[in-house]
Amino acid sequence: MGLESLLVSLLIGALSGWLAGQVMRGGGFGLIGDIVVGFVGATVANWLFPALGLDMGGGWTGAIVPAALGAILFLALLRLLGI
Repeated sequence: MGLESLLVSLLIGALSGWLAGQVMRGGGFGLIGDIVVGFVGATVANWLFPALGLDMGGGWTGAIVPAALGAILFLALLRLLGI
């Protein structure tokens, strides 16, 4: 993974984690926590959406929307577990 890919992944993780935090309304996890939640959400979305036959397209929107939806699912699971 090159430096540019890493920076893009961190940016998408931060944006999607922040969006998930805004939707789920909670105490928040801070910048690092948002990046982690966004990264996990993107991983969940990259696995789940193709399995369901969903395609969000390309570009920034096609990367951030599924990652944010995956992060929302991940945050819901964390809240369900009481974390």
